Amino acid sequence: MNNRSLPTYFFRGLLFAVPVALTVYILLVCIRWLDNLIDISVPGLGLLTILASLTLIGYLASTLLAAPLFRLLEEVLTRLPLVNIIYSSLKDLISAFVGDKKKFDRPVLVALSDDLSIRKPGFITQDNLEKLGLHDQVAVYLPHSYNFSGNLFIVPSQHVTPIKASSTEIMKFIVSGGVSGLEEHLGGISHEEV
Repeated sequence: MNNRSLPTYFFRGLLFAVPVALTVYILLVCIRWLDNLIDISVPGLGLLTILASLTLIGYLASTLLAAPLFRLLEEVLTRLPLVNIIYSSLKDLISAFVGDKKKFDRPVLVALSDDLSIRKPGFITQDNLEKLGLHDQVAVYLPHSYNFSGNLFIVPSQHVTPIKASSTEIMKFIVSGGVSGLEEHLGGISHEEV
């Protein structure tokens, strides 16, 4: 073993150990936080109680007897002035990722210049904006890299090109700053186009 290989081994170890350690740490912090939401002295029982409760609520919401009660509660929440904004925003955000009404399921490239030299990946969230008086326009959410935020843009539909790749792959590609997520291809788009 020579002196030149020591830094190489160090950086290989760093590339392996840091992502694994941070992933485990973040998962443990999240699990502990969820576990502590319910004050039970047995470790893990709070988390199990939350998971069981959410599953039970989901089951009850789909039964014929309890479904009207859930609809009534939802109707009350949507009629209260300030509560309506918070509740509907959170419900829409959660349903954008899970459930039957997923919104981040249509990845696209948005042309930021007329000559298509600059494009940004994102997701169509609304393809019909007629209610806003906007014809041939779509709503596209453009996430930020290394962040869990983004911006919503209204763009002409002809500036949007669908990407032939999974939503998960594209989101990983965007959030990582283009470093990961598309190991084999860029969703059916040739390298000359990119």
